[in-house]
Amino acid sequence: MRINKYISETGVCSRREADQWIEAGRITINGEPATLGSKVNEGDAVCVDGQPLGEKKPGIYIAFNKPVGITCTSEPHIKDNIVGFIGHPERIFPIGRLDKESEGLILLTNDGDIVNEILRVENAHEKEYLVTVDRPVTDEFLNRMASGVRIMGVMTRPCVVKRLHPNCFSIILTQGLNRQIRRMCAAFDYRVRRLQRIRIMHIRLGTLKRGQWRNLSREELSGLGIHA
Repeated sequence: MRINKYISETGVCSRREADQWIEAGRITINGEPATLGSKVNEGDAVCVDGQPLGEKKPGIYIAFNKPVGITCTSEPHIKDNIVGFIGHPERIFPIGRLDKESEGLILLTNDGDIVNEILRVENAHEKEYLVTVDRPVTDEFLNRMASGVRIMGVMTRPCVVKRLHPNCFSIILTQGLNRQIRRMCAAFDYRVRRLQRIRIMHIRLGTLKRGQWRNLSREELSGLGIHA
């Protein structure tokens, strides 16, 4: 098994973080420094900073209604980080991110494999948002948003956009560019007042209160290919 996958399956970090630890020289296999291509065999002793890694922990998969002001990072030194806010007894990390000014559904886990599955661009998983802007949305605005907008030098993918109220619309994306919705709106001189994610794939925010979290249901896990 590749070393980054082995580390992520113990629940201490994601594969991406494991790669960073390896590059920083923090990982050893049988006392020898690991490299990004290292393999782990049964019986090998894998250590982080000289301390043995524990055995693989049961998978944790939770849905969280992130409030505005919480930062989607597991770095403990960052104020109002999402992991510290939740205070889960096990080591978890967010799958993807919502920017600090946005709110709504985000998933957290200790399973590095599912992180890659959900975030892989080519899988084009849907994410649905409610967006409130500073002035009434026009038909032209909705049509142009839906057909793709040039931001950061690239065209966004076509998406589904629907007016809900004069200043509010829903949008379903299959990609996750940095601050994508805010940048798309800004391209047409609209300013986002509120941005809330309400769905990731088949998992919905529902009635989950702001700042609260819940474990994913058996049905939700099954939809992710996880059989609990």
